Amino acid sequence: MDGMPDKVAIVTGASSGIGRATALALADEGMRVALAARNVDALQEMAQTIRALGRDALVAPTDVTLQDQVERLVTETLARWKRVDILVANAGAYIRCPIPDLTVAEMERSMAVNFYGALYAVLAVLPHMLSQRSGHLVLVSTMDAKKGLPLDAPYVAAKFALAGFGEVLRQELYGSGVHATTVFPGRVDTPMIGELRVPWISAKISPEAVARAIVRAISRCQPEVIVPFQARALFYLNTLSPRLGDWIARAFHLQGWDMGC
Repeated sequence: MDGMPDKVAIVTGASSGIGRATALALADEGMRVALAARNVDALQEMAQTIRALGRDALVAPTDVTLQDQVERLVTETLARWKRVDILVANAGAYIRCPIPDLTVAEMERSMAVNFYGALYAVLAVLPHMLSQRSGHLVLVSTMDAKKGLPLDAPYVAAKFALAGFGEVLRQELYGSGVHATTVFPGRVDTPMIGELRVPWISAKISPEAVARAIVRAISRCQPEVIVPFQARALFYLNTLSPRLGDWIARAFHLQGWDMGC
């Protein structure tokens, strides 16, 4: 990919799933990657894999719910490589609960990971990107932020907030040299929803498929990405008629089945 080699990326939630696949995909394009997550052993393994590709990697243990740790992540990356070209704000947690049983604490927990974790990262890296007049911010949301599903209120609320933030961010950055993309994956085969059984119509796609979509979106400066095709189709149908979207969600039991609350 033209322009990718030797650039620097930060990927949060890089220890598994979409984050891991995206970090590897960016390294494969020639980028240096700062790996952020709480699982230090997984990050070390990731770094070894990236270095085996002949690329450089920085292990940066980070809890994205703590702003000081996110700011330290950006500071360490700049100290190491003097620049940040791409941020993939991917860290998240699938928190679900029926609304009658929902507590404010549960909602706050979801917001802390799924919204504020990304917000802290954007605010920490944006001044640098604006000063260098280049960069790309990738916010990994979810198809749930286009069509909310039953039981997912804590997760949906946080990801809707992230999608709205990304919508404004993209417009405010116009002409600055910094770009923003929001990614809306459907169900993805990651540990985050490992216990969730889903209907055939929303079969889980691979993290690598999402990573490829992210790399493609960066190269093309796409404003939004919805994957896979079924998710895009549901988005268009729901936009045409929310009542039809609700019916599809009920008919195909799109919320899936698990043993959670």
